[in-house]
Amino acid sequence: MAAHQEKKLAEERKHKTMQNGTKASQGQWGRAWEVDWFSLVSILFLLMFAPLIVYYFIMSCAQYQCSLTDPLLDLLTGNKHLSDIWNRTPMLTFRAAGIYSLWVTFQVVLYMSVPDFCHKFLPGYVGGVQEGAVTPAGVVNKYEINGLQAWIITHVLWFANASFLHFFSPTIIFDNWIPLLWCANILGYAVSTFAMIKGYFFPTNAKDCKFTGNFFYDYMMGIEFNPRIGKWFDFKLFFNGRPGIVAWTLINLSFAAKQQELHGEVTNSMILVNVLQGIYVLDFFWNEAWYLKTIDICHDHFGWYLGWGDCVWLPYLYTLQGLYLVYHPVQLCTAHAVGVLMLGLLGYYIFRVTNHQKDLFRRTNGNCRIWGKRPEYIECSYTSVDGTKYYSKLMTSGFWGWARHFNYTGDLMGSLAYCLACGFEHILPYFYIIYMSILLTHRCIRDEHRCNSKYGKDWKRYTAAVPYRLLPGIF
Repeated sequence: MAAHQEKKLAEERKHKTMQNGTKASQGQWGRAWEVDWFSLVSILFLLMFAPLIVYYFIMSCAQYQCSLTDPLLDLLTGNKHLSDIWNRTPMLTFRAAGIYSLWVTFQVVLYMSVPDFCHKFLPGYVGGVQEGAVTPAGVVNKYEINGLQAWIITHVLWFANASFLHFFSPTIIFDNWIPLLWCANILGYAVSTFAMIKGYFFPTNAKDCKFTGNFFYDYMMGIEFNPRIGKWFDFKLFFNGRPGIVAWTLINLSFAAKQQELHGEVTNSMILVNVLQGIYVLDFFWNEAWYLKTIDICHDHFGWYLGWGDCVWLPYLYTLQGLYLVYHPVQLCTAHAVGVLMLGLLGYYIFRVTNHQKDLFRRTNGNCRIWGKRPEYIECSYTSVDGTKYYSKLMTSGFWGWARHFNYTGDLMGSLAYCLACGFEHILPYFYIIYMSILLTHRCIRDEHRCNSKYGKDWKRYTAAVPYRLLPGIF
């Protein structure tokens, strides 16, 4: 009886017509097909105010020494008008446009034209051509994993310039920070708009497109699951990993150089931020093949949320600690510095080991040892839009037996360490831990909603076995 119903549902899915005239079904996971009023209001809010939030943070540092309250007080008391603040804001310059265009072009060349060679001599590193996870339509895409190589080449050239060539100052990013913001916004909106047009008129895979009929939702959350140009240029992988994350460590190095220029030293807090965030960035590229199995690649469609977010939100708001320390250099006492370092390293250890346990479990199909013994798991099944039935195993051992998203717990510990390195005088550097707490909690809920839709009653068995999301015994 159950098999008959399953077959009938698969047939119904195959015959459901999508808005672009292709036939597909309402898959069991991925972004929404219909938009409720709360989602629409949230999306309109983000589309209108997210760019202003980024501008406000950067402007407050440039004009108000990183105070988030003084600009508002000036406006409310009439000491200044919006036009006064705007007129003091650097505009787009040809220099910034040239720098940014060269940067993005260089990353495209490294991504498309330099096949990975790091995996040939780095033990344990997985690079080169790798397969992603199965998409809702049953497609398995191939990717050229060469992010670590791109990061190394970029940073070797950066240090070569700083030490020997002197073509440009190491402070070049800080010195053009706001003009570069306008360039990043232009690219973010351009690629998001192109992705939407492409989804309507020439999608890479029509069966992996989703249309709600709501322009704003489709623009923000994306239509295509894996938009591509040619065989290898994958929008999602490129913009998630390059140019924003490669730039992350360069931005911090530029901030450190500016602190040295302005104050005659690089403080231990700036060093901690550079080291801890550098570990996170290197971890991302070392495990880029693993990243193909994460929520960004496996579930999110490519729209403004990823396109603009990767171009603007990530490089400008994830680096606030370094920017803050340029304006407010903090020399931590030894105990404080060691505490921040230990918290950051412990968070990274939990983040990495948790993800490693999951990856090992997947690669071996459960035929491995976690903490010295065979892992426990729950067998699940799901059906793709073409009616094919797949089977998965959800592990309930190791850190994954403590909480369903314990990797996020480690991520949050590391995020808190970045902020604590900045002292306690201003709230601005603590935006990151506030934002990450909201983001990862929302991601937990979003991911579990998808898993519930994907696995059904099997997911309920899993949540009964692992009842907590982030904090064992609490949440």
